[in-house]
Amino acid sequence: MVNLREPVITSAQLRAARAWLDWSQEELAVKAGISKRAVVRYESGTSVSHAETSTSLRAALEAAGLRFSFDGMRGTGLNVVE
Repeated sequence: MVNLREPVITSAQLRAARAWLDWSQEELAVKAGISKRAVVRYESGTSVSHAETSTSLRAALEAAGLRFSFDGMRGTGLNVVE
């Protein structure tokens, strides 16, 4: 399960980040080292991800130059690092 002491990206943030980078779900899965099914489920909000999945997704997207913003534990936005 997700570590509740650290904010995690929301499904909306994940979809927006992937769209910004013009990555397919498959491409994100490969870059994050997880299954495409995990990406699909996270984006649709149909399941709560494991902490490792959330961390892997966030790391892959941040490595591509994106940063996520939070208000406490709630994901609120996405920023592009120049």
